[in-house]
Amino acid sequence: MANFTIISSFLLMGFSGKPELEILHASLFLVLYLVALTGNILIITATSKDHSLSSPMYFFLKHLSFLDLCYISVTVPRFLYNSFMHNGNISLWECILQCFAYTLCGSAEMAMLTVMSYDRYVAICLPLRYEIIMDVTTCVHGVLAVWISGVISGVMHTAATFSIHFCGTNIIHQFFCGVPQLLKLSCSNEYISELGVTGFLSLVAFLCFISIGLSYTRIFSTVLKIPSAESRAKAFSTCLPHLSVVTLFLSTSVFEFLKPPSDSSTALDFLLTIFYAVVPPILNPVIYSLRNKAMKAALKNVFKRSVHLFS
Repeated sequence: MANFTIISSFLLMGFSGKPELEILHASLFLVLYLVALTGNILIITATSKDHSLSSPMYFFLKHLSFLDLCYISVTVPRFLYNSFMHNGNISLWECILQCFAYTLCGSAEMAMLTVMSYDRYVAICLPLRYEIIMDVTTCVHGVLAVWISGVISGVMHTAATFSIHFCGTNIIHQFFCGVPQLLKLSCSNEYISELGVTGFLSLVAFLCFISIGLSYTRIFSTVLKIPSAESRAKAFSTCLPHLSVVTLFLSTSVFEFLKPPSDSSTALDFLLTIFYAVVPPILNPVIYSLRNKAMKAALKNVFKRSVHLFS
């Protein structure tokens, strides 16, 4: 029987053991976090206050922004606290909660992007039936399905990960409790159940990817048949932002799961971590707001109301 240690806490190493670099990294993450916070809150405010943004597309966008807020808030605030306090200790239960919340948000975001691709497919390929298919009930059920799928994924991943025994060290070479790093601390052959869960959830993610791909294949096929260049441009303007978000999220997620865990943090680890854990929630509101005239107009109204409120 393999020897194992009952671990009551973990030590998050972050990106550097040097206090000066630790503060520098934390300052960078603080700026990025504030940008993500501001951008997503503006999107949520604009889509909630402006009645012209009442279509299902903006309803889903509002929930995507809320998901992005949760996604980045699961990891970054704790990293900032640890860095500024020069204390990387995290209790077992805090680690379990962080792992669960991070997996939940990541899985839910993948499901939300799939639902949003279906919404764009119906809007462009079946415009005469759009209001019938994408009614209020369908939208609400879609969002509920997103959150339920996220909770199920989070429970499965977290339960499988923390059912294993941890051998030896409790040091995690990352700034949050991620599944790949936790598995590295497991005893030999103790992570078979987690690999099974990962395989199942990877299959679900692949099906989501196929669904998104099929939706956009039909969308582009339909758009290219539109005789009016202006109508084609308008159709593309509503699809390209979403496609950009999908590409960004999928590519960064692949980096997360394919990047092998290392014994120490490197510059590459630092960059990859930023790209898959921090960049998506920052770029999503930028992509949607800058390429969407209705969103830009709504944001201007939000700023005008704010100026009148404080003047």
